[in-house]
Amino acid sequence: MKKKKKNTLKKWAGRIHLWLGLLTGIIVFIVAVTGCIYVFHDEIKDALYDYRFVEEKDMAFLPPSKIKEKVQDRYPGATDDFVLYTGKDRPVAVYGLHKDIPYYFYLNPYTGEFLYAQDFTTDFFEIVKALHMYLLLPQDIGRQVVGISTLIFILMLVTGIILWWPKKIKKLRNSLKVKWDARWRRVNYDLHQVSGFYLHILAIIVAITGLYFSYEWVSDGIYYVGNLGEKVESDQHVENIEQKSRISENPIDIAFFQTVEMMPNNDMYFVWTEGDDHPVVTGVYPESLDYDHQSNFYFHPQTAELLQTQAYNTKSTGLKLQEMSYGIHTGQFFGMPGKIIAFILSIFVASLPVTGFIVWWGRKNRMKHLTR
Repeated sequence: MKKKKKNTLKKWAGRIHLWLGLLTGIIVFIVAVTGCIYVFHDEIKDALYDYRFVEEKDMAFLPPSKIKEKVQDRYPGATDDFVLYTGKDRPVAVYGLHKDIPYYFYLNPYTGEFLYAQDFTTDFFEIVKALHMYLLLPQDIGRQVVGISTLIFILMLVTGIILWWPKKIKKLRNSLKVKWDARWRRVNYDLHQVSGFYLHILAIIVAITGLYFSYEWVSDGIYYVGNLGEKVESDQHVENIEQKSRISENPIDIAFFQTVEMMPNNDMYFVWTEGDDHPVVTGVYPESLDYDHQSNFYFHPQTAELLQTQAYNTKSTGLKLQEMSYGIHTGQFFGMPGKIIAFILSIFVASLPVTGFIVWWGRKNRMKHLTR
């Protein structure tokens, strides 16, 4: 009876693995390849583009209001809600929409000199990222397609382990290696099974952190798992803003310089505004272009009064896990070794639909040959 149940389980696992693989294989391949390309986008752009660096000076940065003015002088009417100071020897970047086209506008943070306008619709790495996240489809549709395909991919990893599991434990050793001296079809089969086994845990982690960007319930799940089901009150930022008389000095400038004063030994800062009904949010990162260990401060949009402080070391485990999802997904959280692992993992994940299709195609043709 046990043997029959095992055979039935493997039978259904095989059917699920085959048909879902054929259904989503091309999407998994595209998402994996684009992820592989995007891993080192900062390093590649640093090597290619001069606008990524400025001469470091022993002086304060221009205030964000002045940076915004420089953007408006060149691109009138552009939105400029997000200002990111990326480092002492790097430009300040302003994210905005101009004529419905998303841009990053790069300027010298000391002089306000305009350096570059990065058009998301023509920039190579932004196109790669758009392919990775929503296949260049309308975002609401594309995110669902990628999200569902990622969920199916996780299910395929589970069914793949069921299919890989040897019938007898003594055959386990042979299931852990590729028989390189066999015929190429057997080598392909071994590569599909063995690489899937060795990489399935890392691949599931990367897939789940990728789902964070597609589904709010995954984000909430990460938070509650990290906090063992609890919702920590201090993680909730202030929302109800009492309207007050606006001070003469620009509140976003006060918010920015007060943030720098409170946390001076950091490389990257941002200021984010959403109108008078929301606080001015500032953020701090210890290292340039490394989006981890974030501290946040919330200021009144009219008076620049500090309303709330969320230092990184005071955030709950769940909130920290949420915020490190990008770093884990890209490998950035673990530095250069993490990026290298993410790069190699992406290559192998991209290979799984290819080697799996070859296995299916070979079996299909063999069956046709036997029935003739």
